[in-house]
Amino acid sequence: MSTKYRFILLSVLLLAVIALPVVAQDSPTVTLISTQFNVVEEAEKFRGVLGGYADGTIEFVPSEEGPMLDLLRAEAQSGSGVNDVIGALHGTFPTLANEDLVFDLTDLLNDIETEYDISDAYVELGRMGTEDYQYYIPWMQATYTMAASNEALEYLPEGADVNTLTWAQLAEWAKNMYDATGEAKLGFPVAGLFHRFLQGYFFPSFTGAMVTQFNSPEAAAAFAFLRDELWPYVNPQSISYEFMQEPLLSGEVLVAFDHVARLKGAFDERPADFIAFPAPIGPAGRGFMPVVAGLAVPFTSANPEAAQAVIRYMLSPEVQSGILSELGFYPVISGVDMSGLSEGAAEQAAAVTAQATSPDSIVALLPIGLGSRGGELNQIFRDAFTRIVIDGGEIQTVLDEQAVILQTLLDETGAPCWAPDPASEGACQLASGM
Repeated sequence: MSTKYRFILLSVLLLAVIALPVVAQDSPTVTLISTQFNVVEEAEKFRGVLGGYADGTIEFVPSEEGPMLDLLRAEAQSGSGVNDVIGALHGTFPTLANEDLVFDLTDLLNDIETEYDISDAYVELGRMGTEDYQYYIPWMQATYTMAASNEALEYLPEGADVNTLTWAQLAEWAKNMYDATGEAKLGFPVAGLFHRFLQGYFFPSFTGAMVTQFNSPEAAAAFAFLRDELWPYVNPQSISYEFMQEPLLSGEVLVAFDHVARLKGAFDERPADFIAFPAPIGPAGRGFMPVVAGLAVPFTSANPEAAQAVIRYMLSPEVQSGILSELGFYPVISGVDMSGLSEGAAEQAAAVTAQATSPDSIVALLPIGLGSRGGELNQIFRDAFTRIVIDGGEIQTVLDEQAVILQTLLDETGAPCWAPDPASEGACQLASGM
């Protein structure tokens, strides 16, 4: 090798050695801990969506809410932590805000909004009732809808429209299917996210509230309808269903309710065979639960600037589109190209939009202010359902007994009322005065 080429080679090697610490410094690892996508299959898909990040490495750590909150508290007490970005549902953030655990992201929000418009309603949720502190940046949204096989449409009640369906018409539809087939063809994910059905759809549609009217006459009438008019035509295997996409695909059920991400498999596999449509309308309106998730940066982040860069990346159209196509959660920014959506994804997106923009809609937020005790609220609703609908308990007695447990939970946590219940300054109080 000539002296000239030896010099060039040595120069290249020297530059590479010099550059190594710079590369390591400019390519940080950012740890994202999240209560979302904590199912193994979903976690792997999400890691795939994040694979295009070019400014470092994103280490995704899925977690349940309680353990995540305990870890963040422990890091705050020690003054240092390994977690840089927090991903969670809206209901988790009041705890983070009340315990002063996260940065104000107002400047980051303003920066992002120079490129993309973010839903004003979701931005407002991220302020947690303040005027000038952005506790989280909206990340993604989802909800729950109905789905039906085309085969079920021939049994629709005369004059019924799936987009303006009432609960009474749904019961009639279910009865028609039962009478024609000899089988109960309506399904619910009782072993899955059924508590969200009760909290966000059933109670608001019949009472206009989620918790304050828990043992009201309207709630009692609602449970009488559920037990006597609807449930006789619900597939008995519903008590074991976690995701409704499988029983829809198998034909065990022809009409179902579930989270959009847990119906997605049916629409992906056989899009021409299914329709998606909004939840039914009750005496008080069309209760529905928008599931809003946000991103925050804890004070103990080792690299808050890199954490904010990751959040900016998560709000990019390509990532928002990837989350929609792979995981069934919907964008919070404008400008996401949906023209390339599959037929099934487009069908679900249309139902989500119709539900959210319905003039009858009653927005029911995920519970807030309960911290790690949110599971207790879910169990209160589930126990009321089981005792009344499955075990045949006396409706008002069960509701009154469960209301005492509910009020105790609200008092002990100090959780204020959340939509659709009227705002409260202190712990939310049931109208019955428990």
